[in-house]
Formats: sequence, structure tokens, C-alpha cells
Amino acid sequence: MNFKVGDQVQLIIGRQTNLGFIVEINNSEEGLLYNSEIYVPIETGMETIGYIKKIREDGKLDVSLNKQGFLNVIERNCFIILNKLKQKNTVFLNDKSSPEDVIAQLNMSKKAFKKAIGVLYKQKKIIIDSDCITLKKNN
Repeated sequence: MNFKVGDQVQLIIGRQTNLGFIVEINNSEEGLLYNSEIYVPIETGMETIGYIKKIREDGKLDVSLNKQGFLNVIERNCFIILNKLKQKNTVFLNDKSSPEDVIAQLNMSKKAFKKAIGVLYKQKKIIIDSDCITLKKNN
């Protein structure tokens, strides 16, 4: 089967390795979902949507659970943060928070979180305090 980077595919989560999880792609090929790409709970046998991240020189496939590309990722992450703020009005995270705290509360990497709050701050949608972020009142 021919895949292109960015293709949406059906994944079945397989066995775990030191690098991540071996996945079955569209019931035909194997690929690798790296640990660094996982921000939501997954388990062996689980079916989910994924995306072809990279086709290696040896023909092996790397996959991601998220669409690739800055605009796809940043838009999704801003949406997640705004939804959390609409529920709680305050999220006790900031740019100094640990990566583990960010993953636990928002299911995204710290790097992705920092980029998203930067965008939301520039759009004047949030206030960044020393220990939290809050939704601006006019939103």
C-alpha cells in the first residue's frame, strides 16, 4: 500500500517497545508510534485514527495521533486550552510548569502548550499570571 506523509489512517495499537508502540496501519502495514507522540492514554488493541508522520529511508512508517503541521497543531491546542478555560476560568499552569503537569492537565507537550498560550495571549484571549492562565472577561 502506498502512503504519503500526512495521510489519515486507521491504527490498531500493538505491542509496546522501548521507543513506543508498534501499530497496524489500515490492517496492512506496521508502523511505529513514538512515546514522545503520545499525550492521551492508549492500550494494546485500541483502535484510533492516526496520521503518517514520516516514511523512513528503509520504508518503515512513523505515525502520529495528531495531524502534522504548525497550523493544524496550534489551532487544535488553542481550542483545547480555551475549552478548559471556559470550563474552569483558570488553569494552574504557566510557562514554568513541569512537562508532566501540562500533559496531565491538557494532554499536550509543554512545547505545544507554550506556543498555544503565546498565540492566545497575542490574540488577547487570555491573561498569563505567575502561577496560572485565565480567560479574559470579554471572551
